[in-house]
Amino acid sequence: MKVDVLSLFPEMFSGVFNQSILKKAQEKEIVQFEVTDFRNYTTNKHNKVDDYPYGGGAGMVLTPQPIFDAVDDCIAKAKGTTPRVILMCPQGERFTQQKAEELAKEEHLIFICGHYEGYDERIREHVVTDELSIGDYILTGGELASMVIIDSVTRLLPNALGKAESHQQDSYSTGFLEHPHYTRPASFRGLDVPDVLLSGNHANIEAWRKKESLRRTFQRRPDLLDENKLTDQEKKWLREIKEES
Repeated sequence: MKVDVLSLFPEMFSGVFNQSILKKAQEKEIVQFEVTDFRNYTTNKHNKVDDYPYGGGAGMVLTPQPIFDAVDDCIAKAKGTTPRVILMCPQGERFTQQKAEELAKEEHLIFICGHYEGYDERIREHVVTDELSIGDYILTGGELASMVIIDSVTRLLPNALGKAESHQQDSYSTGFLEHPHYTRPASFRGLDVPDVLLSGNHANIEAWRKKESLRRTFQRRPDLLDENKLTDQEKKWLREIKEES
């Protein structure tokens, strides 16, 4: 996968892209990151990328020309790919694990990170394929939000993680929150690991994990539960969980 990022602050990405899984994914040639300062594309004699909004109002608006030209250049360099062009914006679609899985199937992603009051609307209408938000709050720019999404997507790429199944039971990947985890020692300060996990009975362990995943979802994110889509066994477990609560 090729990931282009258009930002006025490209130095923000150096630490994130050169650590941990993102660094290893690049070393394995699973993904290629390129961060570009779109100010380099402006034809404005003062090197500006923003201007006052027509009709008045507070703040400055990013002008279309530098971003149009920067996106065109990214596409030309990628030689024939059809990218998803993602605008980081608080008005955008809420980013989810399902969206991450969708984007992980693409060959080329371009992220546009804005600042100031907003974007010229022609950028949304004629350049962008997706508008994404990581939550209902405002950041000073799109850089941090794009880092979150890039990390989430990269870890889903084949061979990016040590084991292919590492992400398959993640919270939200199954529709439920992930089950609890335990490791050595089996007893710590009088706190014991559940006996079923020490039993060696893989069928019982799997059933315990599924039920505990359902329990955690019910307790913390009941909005994720659609009882009409639960299996008969999951419905039975949910009844037991409600009775235990």
